[in-house]
This record gives sequence, structure tokens and C-alpha cells, in this order.
Amino acid sequence: MHPKPQRPQHVFVVERTERLTPHMVRVHLGGPAFADFVAAADPERLASTDRYVKLLLPAPGSDLRPPYDLDALRATLPKHELPARRTYTVRAVDHEAGTIAVDFVVHGDEGRAGPWAATARPGDLLALSGPGGGYAPSTDPAVTHVLLGDDSALPAIGSALEALPAAATGVALVEVAGPADEQPLARPAGLDLRWLHRDATGAEPGTLLLAATRELPRASRPVQVFAHGERTAVKAIRRLLQDEWGLEKADLSLSAYWALGRAEDRFQEEKREPVGVIFD
Repeated sequence: MHPKPQRPQHVFVVERTERLTPHMVRVHLGGPAFADFVAAADPERLASTDRYVKLLLPAPGSDLRPPYDLDALRATLPKHELPARRTYTVRAVDHEAGTIAVDFVVHGDEGRAGPWAATARPGDLLALSGPGGGYAPSTDPAVTHVLLGDDSALPAIGSALEALPAAATGVALVEVAGPADEQPLARPAGLDLRWLHRDATGAEPGTLLLAATRELPRASRPVQVFAHGERTAVKAIRRLLQDEWGLEKADLSLSAYWALGRAEDRFQEEKREPVGVIFD
């Protein structure tokens, strides 16, 4: 069996970082890779609001520098010393500045990506491939928009809200840890943005989002849904929207960005197993 070809790697340079909230850091990436990244991207995917990239993040303390020859590294290093592949949304593309912005949820030393973003400094290098994606909010004024997500989906939801036409209507439910994790998000006047605060209730991630979704009235007009976040919650939301709202798969952009109690590598493996399937 021939090994799968390696994805082309774009090696970006950290320009600067911003601490948006206690649990989110925005990293601005630029350098010569920007032009190649844009030129190689499918225009539709680059224009989507859930555009995602695959980051290659070095192990803590690693002296490896991108681009990485992953096949050669796999032959010589144990798995925990290899660069880890993580999927993240491109929050914004600034063609004038020649940068992309990626937002990271940060919880101390937990995980590989958050700690990297929290300690990133100008001049650091980051290899990534992509972008992928395909969702963009409809511009049809007859459509009601429903956007649902937790902290992990906040970058994509923020990007979608900014892309909505001024006359758009609908609701966005965003579950975060607490009031300090809310962000000022531009949106149409007819779009109701509601923040759900987890820590005040002690609820597990996704619980409040599912409960608030159950309380939404079924729109009488055509509906376009974007729902992303914790896997168990997204599965339950999918059943609600299909079984009770009567929506078709074409009306839904749904995926799990993570799963409670699962390390990222195991979560990615489970995407190929029955537990990881969102649509039955």
C-alpha cells in the first residue's frame, strides 16, 4: 500500500497575538506564505465562513522547525513527539495586511493548541494546510438563520454573523464559560444574539445550548442552520431539528468540533467510527 501524499504545508509567521477574552487568544499569521495560501485555495472555500485549516503544532519543548517531513519523522520519533494536527477556523483573512487570524480556546496547559497560542510570540512559525469548508449564510431575505455553538464554534459564528446581509433575521445561541467570555460581534439588527453561561449553572458543555435550542420556536419561513460544537450536543440538536422541526439535511451545516472526555487524537479517530457519525 502506498502512503498517502502529504498535504502541502504553508509556513506562516506569527505577526502578533491578542487576548480577546480570558479563554480565547487570536493569533495573526502572515509572512510570505500568505500569497501562496490564497493562490492555492479554492475561492469558494476561502470565501466560506467556516473555512478551516489543519495546523501542525510541535510538541512542547520540541526543536523541530516547519515545514515537516512527517513520513521521516514518524519513522524516527515516538507519536507524542510528532507535530500534532489540529483543525481550526480561519476567523478572518486580511488581504491588505497579508494575514489570517485564527482564534484559539485556551484553558491553561490543557491540550496542544491552546498552550501554543498562549505562548506564541512574533516571529514564531506555524505550518498549516487548507483551507476547507463550504458553509456560507444565505443572502435570501426569506431565510431565517439559526446559528448554534459553543466556545469552539465562536470564530465561525462570528464570521458568519459579519457576512449576513443587513436585512437578515434569525437567532444565534452561543454557549461560553461566563460573561467575561462574551465577545462584541457585528450582526444585523434583526439577528438575536443570546449568550449562555455554563459556569453559573455547573452544567456540562453543550447542555445549555441543547436546552436553549429546544425552547426556540419553529420558524415558519425557510431555515438555514449552522450548529457546531461538542459532539453529544450536536447529535442531539441534529435529531431535534430533523425529527421535530422537520428540516432536511440540506438545511443543516452540522459537525462536532470536539467531544467531552476525549483527547483530540482519539476524537479524530472516532470520526471514522459509529460514535463519531453525526447524521445517522
